[in-house]
Amino acid sequence: MKLHLTLPQSNLIKEAVKVTGSKSESNRILLLQALYPNLEIDNISNSDDAQVMAKGLKIASGVVDIHHAGTAMRFLTAYFASQEGKEVVLTGSQRMTERPIGVLVDALNALGAEITYEKNAGYPPLKIKGKKLTDHKVSLPADISSQYISALLLNAAKLENGLELALVGKITSVPYIKMTLALLTQLKIENSFEGNSIKVFPKKEVKTQTLVVESDWSSASYFYSIAALSEIGSQITLSSYKKNSLQGDSVLSKIYTSFGVETVYQENSIILKKIANPTIENLEWDLANAPDIAQTIAVTCFGLQMSCYLTGLHTLKIKETDRLEALDVELSKLGAAITVTDKTLTLKATTAIHADVAIDTYNDHRMAMAFAPLALKTTIFINNAEVVSKSFPDFWRDMATLGIGVQVQ
Repeated sequence: MKLHLTLPQSNLIKEAVKVTGSKSESNRILLLQALYPNLEIDNISNSDDAQVMAKGLKIASGVVDIHHAGTAMRFLTAYFASQEGKEVVLTGSQRMTERPIGVLVDALNALGAEITYEKNAGYPPLKIKGKKLTDHKVSLPADISSQYISALLLNAAKLENGLELALVGKITSVPYIKMTLALLTQLKIENSFEGNSIKVFPKKEVKTQTLVVESDWSSASYFYSIAALSEIGSQITLSSYKKNSLQGDSVLSKIYTSFGVETVYQENSIILKKIANPTIENLEWDLANAPDIAQTIAVTCFGLQMSCYLTGLHTLKIKETDRLEALDVELSKLGAAITVTDKTLTLKATTAIHADVAIDTYNDHRMAMAFAPLALKTTIFINNAEVVSKSFPDFWRDMATLGIGVQVQ
């Protein structure tokens, strides 16, 4: 599906939107529910990724196809490895077979798991024969995706002796690790995170309770971008969010003050208010703890004709696409002066934004959504726009609610 996005009748926007539950929290809680079936979930994400995760957890044998869902690949690898009697082949899309998983497989095998590669060593598909894991000490590089670490931690309390995880080097994506541990704490699962050592103690049963999923802060980023590109006086209300969020991407509220966007917290929602023009000419930010919002921030800076220097982006090269290269290509089409390395992005301020450029999405939901706010500045096309269903199925409907023209070509 190709969409043509056109400018709203007014860039003064005053609307309210309900955003689906966090994909990150949903997938974690779904796995915990599989381990402790007496748990209930409220406000679960309606994303493709959450649906794939839920479906995969119900399979005991045969092929489990998680399509493009990287989180599901990591979490289910650890889950099936520790489920005695289950035997599956865990696979996904062509892109998924190109995304490395060796570091997690090595760690699980070191704990006594039985995982082998069906094709290329270090990459899916994986043949997993579930076993009772009794070893409880393992190490991982600290600068890898937090999903590898969380995959181990989420399953740890159900291991006979729990888990003691040593992280080697400088830790990245700390908020996502803390999100996982906070959920364990909510279930009264004892854990500790001191220095580079994480411990999770065994717990056979948990109290019956309902876990409420907060709305997705990564999804909120696109509304922050729209607010930043809108007229002063605009305000967008988003629900359901809380001030002390477990999600690392909640740093948006701090970053976007540089773009003149104020975040007002209410009981179950936030209001994004455009109160001023950008307060700086060049944004510099280390996004090692929130890499999923890098695309949105880069596009926002381009739309505001600002410069930016973003670092801590080393995990973007193994996402749904190589996001740094994709940003380089697509922003250049629009007239940007951009350079990228394997972990940084540099954008120089430009005064012109080309119109009617077709943005390729590379099977990456965040490419489609990150570029959509530019419709407040120019008319653009989005190729394969349906890819947003991976995390935010209602995205285009919500764009139309804000006044952006959304026309199928």
